[in-house]
Amino acid sequence: MSINRRDEQRAQAEEILGDRLDQASFAKGLFGGRYLSEQLAGYPLIVEESVRCLTRELRAFCVGEIDPAAIDRQGEIPPTIVRGLGRLGVLGACLPKSAGGMELGQADYCRLLEVLGGHCGGTALFVNAHHSIGPRALVLFGTAELQQRYLPKLVSGQWISAFALTEPEAGSDAANVQSTATPTDDGSGFLINGEKRWITNGGIAQVLTVMARTPDVSKPQDGAPQASRITAFIVTPDMPGFEVVETRMSKVGVRGTATSRLAFHDMFVPRDHVLGQLGGGLKVALTVLDFGRTTFGASCTGAAKFCVDHAARHAQMRIQFDQPLSEFELVQQKLAYMQAGAFAIESCTYQTAAQIDAGTSDFMLETAMLKVFSTDVLWQIINDTIQIYGGKAYFTDEPFERMMRDARINMIGEGANDVLCVFSALMGMRDIGLELEAILHAIELPLGNLRRLGRFAGHKLGSLLVPPQIDVRNALLEPQAAQLSRLVAKFGANVEWLLRTYREEIVDRQHQLARVAHAVMEIYVSACVLNRLDTTLLHADADDAGVQFELETGRYYLQTAQRRIHGNLQALRNNDDDATTRFVNALLAQRRT
Repeated sequence: MSINRRDEQRAQAEEILGDRLDQASFAKGLFGGRYLSEQLAGYPLIVEESVRCLTRELRAFCVGEIDPAAIDRQGEIPPTIVRGLGRLGVLGACLPKSAGGMELGQADYCRLLEVLGGHCGGTALFVNAHHSIGPRALVLFGTAELQQRYLPKLVSGQWISAFALTEPEAGSDAANVQSTATPTDDGSGFLINGEKRWITNGGIAQVLTVMARTPDVSKPQDGAPQASRITAFIVTPDMPGFEVVETRMSKVGVRGTATSRLAFHDMFVPRDHVLGQLGGGLKVALTVLDFGRTTFGASCTGAAKFCVDHAARHAQMRIQFDQPLSEFELVQQKLAYMQAGAFAIESCTYQTAAQIDAGTSDFMLETAMLKVFSTDVLWQIINDTIQIYGGKAYFTDEPFERMMRDARINMIGEGANDVLCVFSALMGMRDIGLELEAILHAIELPLGNLRRLGRFAGHKLGSLLVPPQIDVRNALLEPQAAQLSRLVAKFGANVEWLLRTYREEIVDRQHQLARVAHAVMEIYVSACVLNRLDTTLLHADADDAGVQFELETGRYYLQTAQRRIHGNLQALRNNDDDATTRFVNALLAQRRT
């Protein structure tokens, strides 16, 4: 990438992310070798009885009313299910009580999505699109008048909502939206033109959040094309010019959801339907997607638990070569990974939700990590389940081939995992890079920067001699806390080495960025697991069999995560990156001839 293009992309990213770049967060601290305990909210172990009751009611509703196989075959979620979810309160769980919602926190809402995710992936996605990201922009950025007009019917399920961002040229590259919103001559509104695709609920929604480009009047034209910025709008399908090109696009999985193509032809949208500020649409989108990524983790938790339960039971009952499958080491390896992985997804989901509920100012990095980790691990868990079941899982009388198809979209939707890996690494490394850049300039003029150089030297000497302090309330967890402390220090040192080695070119080193991302994800998840175990031991009897098994599960995850983290950090220096690049260039050259 050229220097000019790199600077242009960096400026664009900093404009989009705004003040989030300067806000402290637990995950950002890890990149500097720090463990910011004060930024880690308490693990939400205690659940109010009202939420427990709602969860039980939803589970009973799923068993009695939701047939995931029939939904998959018919390619539609029946209206009776939508109305039932509305009656239970699921469709307005987090929406304001003034609109008829339950105003649940993020952790409590995740408990509902976990139930749905363990029963029917398509229904979970429908609810996530309708509730987690659909009206969220309206709640956070809409005027009181818009909220009063639309939220009550969205709470009940009488109306369905959708979030329309993706276009032919804008998927994970959200800033590449091409739809335009041109102000009318009288200033009363905007004319939107463009198309959207792969919009969950798009063809059946009565209220949509739509992203389109509006002119940026703050930038002079000077004969150049008019600059533009993305703005968020509330749109309804009765607006003239709204077209549903395709209501239900045929697809691999989550077939019950209506994934749609839309088009807008001079569609007039009143000015008061702007969400937030003109040109602030990407802030709206990124904020909303943070919430949706958290509930991705909840859905994955439910599906992972379902697979673990069924795979373990089958492995104990299935006899091959005169012994149960569960006695073979390779099956044991899979079961161990599955149980530990499900526990880790659950821990990270509810810890991240607790960060949101605690009013943490910035949780973008944590939600991105959760989304990648949970969807990747669930994919492996489903694959291992199918392998344990063998040919039996390949046929449609078992749920696993459907779950495999449903789960594949998780690694694409709301930010492709590869893109989020690069994003997580670069966002986390930014502050460390700026600090190193400032120190390099200070070294060139040492007499005028003695104080800055002294602070940096003291910080580096301290981090080299003393890893960060990780306090736990139970002595049983002190070995794991010490181990995690050493990993955080080692990770921070490796981040600094990468930045000193590559400097500005690090943005193009995606092999290395992916290793950084996967290492820090496992460190963040390890912190979530440790915090969960510490909270559990604080509130429960350590001799209880269930608590003992939870402790054993968490310790096993921490032990295996340590190995994976070390592997990613070792690969920063010992890898085949150059050989891979040379080989792919040769491959592409061969195909061009």
